[in-house]
Amino acid sequence: MPHASPDHDTPDSKKPVRRRTKVLAAVAGVAVIASAAVAAPLLLDDKDAAPAAAAPSGTPFTVEAKPTLPPAPAFKFYEQAGPPAGSPLNPVEPLSINVAAETTGTSLPSGLIGLSLEATDLADPSLSGDNPEMVQSLSGLGRPLLRFGGNAVDRRFFWTSAGEAIPGNLSGDKAHPVRAVTPADLERVNTLLEAVDGQIALTVDLGNYDPARAADMTKHAAAIFGERLVGVTVGNEPNGFAKTGLRGSDYGIEAYLVELKAYAEAMHAVAPSVPIIGPGTYESSWWAAFAKTPLPQERILSYHHYPLSSCEGSDPLGEPVMGNLTNRYIHDHANEFRGVGLKPAQEAGLQAWIPETGVSACPGSNETTKTHASAVWSADYALSAAQMGISRVSFHSSLITCQGGPPMSAICVGGAYLQPNGMVDERSNYYGMSMVAEMEPGDFLKLDTAGGGLSYPYAVRHADGSVSVAVVNNNNPETDAPTNVSLQLPGKALTGTMTQMTGTSYSSQDSTMIDGRPAEGVPAAERLTVPGFEYGSATQTFPLTAGTVTVLNFTF
Repeated sequence: MPHASPDHDTPDSKKPVRRRTKVLAAVAGVAVIASAAVAAPLLLDDKDAAPAAAAPSGTPFTVEAKPTLPPAPAFKFYEQAGPPAGSPLNPVEPLSINVAAETTGTSLPSGLIGLSLEATDLADPSLSGDNPEMVQSLSGLGRPLLRFGGNAVDRRFFWTSAGEAIPGNLSGDKAHPVRAVTPADLERVNTLLEAVDGQIALTVDLGNYDPARAADMTKHAAAIFGERLVGVTVGNEPNGFAKTGLRGSDYGIEAYLVELKAYAEAMHAVAPSVPIIGPGTYESSWWAAFAKTPLPQERILSYHHYPLSSCEGSDPLGEPVMGNLTNRYIHDHANEFRGVGLKPAQEAGLQAWIPETGVSACPGSNETTKTHASAVWSADYALSAAQMGISRVSFHSSLITCQGGPPMSAICVGGAYLQPNGMVDERSNYYGMSMVAEMEPGDFLKLDTAGGGLSYPYAVRHADGSVSVAVVNNNNPETDAPTNVSLQLPGKALTGTMTQMTGTSYSSQDSTMIDGRPAEGVPAAERLTVPGFEYGSATQTFPLTAGTVTVLNFTF
């Protein structure tokens, strides 16, 4: 769907640019109560780990029992930020989580989280390994996938490896100019990918039919990016071409498939190992048709999803208002929508990706943009997608200045409107993405849960045998009491540590933090112990503050 347009009515000029820091000193917001002087160690995150292969559904595993437990070490306990002063502390039903010793058959992969950018952003000089601001921001997303596409690719993007002039039929505006992209731009972007150990997915222009030009771009991209290039999409949301005038009113799935085959054959001739990702539409009727269409190269099924995009309110449950972002319907309905796309992918033996998503595709600001609630939603959306079997999720973003730029973007740049100063800022939803991106890959485990109000738990078993339990507590941080959690683990825990994302209210903007800082979480080896941790026990009980995303890790 179209990305959010510049929002001149709600500039970010009043807020200072929020700087992220790698310093691990104690900070305001997380008070540490030390019961002893030594933190229980955990393994460091392995950024070079290969993507975890999902175990077949129902695969049991055992936790090796220690015949005699060593003496309990000393722990430093994590103290959570509590509800604000004056909160009515509305009671929340206790949350019971029973983690089974069986896998679901799906996995949390390395590189799940990505950013979706406009194709014209390939020409932006800020996307460089020599830009420490961009490197730092992207590093907080694990091993990110940068996807380039959006509305720009079929309207104001021109690929050339021969230095041709930009065709006169392309048009843009001050905020969205027409840009030519060359092999030199791809080489610069590759330095950024190398700096953050990221990957890239590209989109070629279908709005202006030219299979040979698309093949030329794919050939150069394959040579420059190598294995970092995970695939190419032909056109962005071609289901909307007839509506937007890019094609005639009769353009539909049949015409698209004819053109797709021509593009695929031209691209395969010069880069046979590069997969086709498609159809990249938001209409489900196109998904099965793509999945059933044979192409000479590997295929990956992709679809776009913006759950709250009833911009004029014709669908009350799809309107971008806070009430819709903070109820169970958005969680359940998102699972239903994504399940429709998963079905043809699974039947055809294809991976399923969501290369473009966000809370809403409605232009400008609304009640949900830049808010802490969007951060909580982003974490839950990514975790639930992976647990379903979707292996890539890219949140649509922009490199336009924070002031006046699209307010739903996870990142933006400092400076006056359209006058970037080189700084890179992160909005609230970025931190929700980072919470998931910093988790180690592994197999999802089956859960039995009850209670907890608006709580969504997930459990992942990692290659080292540890188990992470992520709890998205979407209860109201201003009014609801902490949720008392009873967690039954598949073994006796010897260590249990945590990291937590917090916000003062659903609607708070630019104030979301992880472990008390506007930065990615504390490294796993330095995390503090879950409050009330019971050494050597399979049963753990603790409270979780409302409006948080918490990742707990247990070793056995």
